[in-house]
Amino acid sequence: MKFDLAVTVREKTGKGAARQLRREGKVPAVLYGQGECLLLTIEPEPLVKILKSQAGSTALISLSISGVKSNPKRTALLRDFQVDPVEGHVLHADLFEISMEKPIRVKVPVHVIGGTPAGVKEGGILHFNMRELSVECLPAAMPDHIEVDASPLAIGQGIHLKDIAKRDGVRYLDDPEQMVVSVAVPMSDAKLEALLTSQAAGPEGAKEPEVMAKGKIAAEGAEGAEASKTAAPAAAADAKAGEKKEAAAAAPKAEKKEAEKKK
Repeated sequence: MKFDLAVTVREKTGKGAARQLRREGKVPAVLYGQGECLLLTIEPEPLVKILKSQAGSTALISLSISGVKSNPKRTALLRDFQVDPVEGHVLHADLFEISMEKPIRVKVPVHVIGGTPAGVKEGGILHFNMRELSVECLPAAMPDHIEVDASPLAIGQGIHLKDIAKRDGVRYLDDPEQMVVSVAVPMSDAKLEALLTSQAAGPEGAKEPEVMAKGKIAAEGAEGAEASKTAAPAAAADAKAGEKKEAAAAAPKAEKKEAEKKK
């Protein structure tokens, strides 16, 4: 899908200049790629129209640039944008300039078609395993989306990337064995309850060794404290006994010296 967008080159840079543009009801933007970077000003209405389209990031934008000295007509993709989380206004946009003669790599959304799959009607659950596919192609061959018919899928079946029909000029870059969409077996109430029970018991089981370790450490600490209590009186008794022995050994020597003085 293609869109026309008129933009104007701006000279002022910085947060102050960007705030001033927003106060004037305009959107500051940047165009980069092809060896050049331009600061732009965009009117919000046509930009919002592009953002709300189904093409989104795959839309080819034909730019008409005012205020540029050369090449006022260019083609770009909308690479990124910022939106005010409260008021929803577009705050900034990044545009990537491309060449129509060079292949590009983009992500293309997957659209599931065909109505409700057979397996879902039987109680299965539809899983979107891949919501985007990475592709390489020339800009003119870039698809807006990739359609996948999931209507014949039964429970337990799926569609791999290798099962999707090839498109002229488009090369898929993801693993061919990757599942794109599938219908899963519904989970029984008993299995769900067992899963929830095991998840609830998991953290407790994980904490048990830690508690045991703490208990062991506490026990060892108690044993150490008890041992220190037992050892303290014994050490005191040994010290007293040593003092008595030293006193007993010193007494005869003192008496002998006293007798020698009297003589």
